[in-house]
Amino acid sequence: MKNIVIPKPWDASLYQEKHSFVWQYGEELLQILNPQPGERILDLGCGTGQLTEKIAQAGAETIGIDNAPEMIEKARQNFPQLRFEVGDGRNFQVDTPLDAVFSNAVLHWIQEASLVINNLQAALKIGGRFVAEFGGKGNVNAITQALYESLEEIGVSNPIARNPWYYPSIGEYASLLEQHGFDVNYAVLFSRPTPLTAGDEGVANWIEMFASNFFTGLTVEEKSWVIRLVEDKLKPTLYQNGSWIADYRRIRIVAVKRNPTATTATTTINP
Repeated sequence: MKNIVIPKPWDASLYQEKHSFVWQYGEELLQILNPQPGERILDLGCGTGQLTEKIAQAGAETIGIDNAPEMIEKARQNFPQLRFEVGDGRNFQVDTPLDAVFSNAVLHWIQEASLVINNLQAALKIGGRFVAEFGGKGNVNAITQALYESLEEIGVSNPIARNPWYYPSIGEYASLLEQHGFDVNYAVLFSRPTPLTAGDEGVANWIEMFASNFFTGLTVEEKSWVIRLVEDKLKPTLYQNGSWIADYRRIRIVAVKRNPTATTATTTINP
């Protein structure tokens, strides 16, 4: 009987040990958030809790939510003094309006962007801010194309349908925010080539961590073969000096919940 690939729950230990760059890059976003003592701030998609803890260090009252129970369990182990709950960006609720919602490297996992923005609008107080960074248009394009081509080579039809990600343009995402009652004060799309850990195994580990949906229903042998094909396709461009580089492009957004009775503020989108 063949071993068939079934999507696994998030591996919180692999995430924390081999992909710590995800939250480390988010530290720069914290400077934009600028949390203040006494503020109530939600960390949406908190992962294993490192950035939630840094927000709390500023004196803010923090809540970290993530839809992966494995991540929340690890976050609670890491920072037992903080509050972490299993929750989903599409349907979370809060008891008291928030001063801010912070989100790092999460929203590209939720294709129903309007549902998330509706929840943000409901959760924030008027004037409350939304500060986020996530994958934008063109993010990991080389890796994704290599996955599509490699899957087709082993006979998988329509591999695009297996893609779980949402990578919007600035125009698309800023428009959604404005339609749902936000003023977008800052928005930028930028390239950030990101070194992966583990040397020769870097891109394989990345695929194992973040791209498991592409292999649902394949055999373990087919999955291994696809990963080898992907490595061969990417090596000329994304393998440098013994390590892999992921071709990341990120959107960074700052938006404020509009007072519905006030005149709409001028929107500034930085190039």
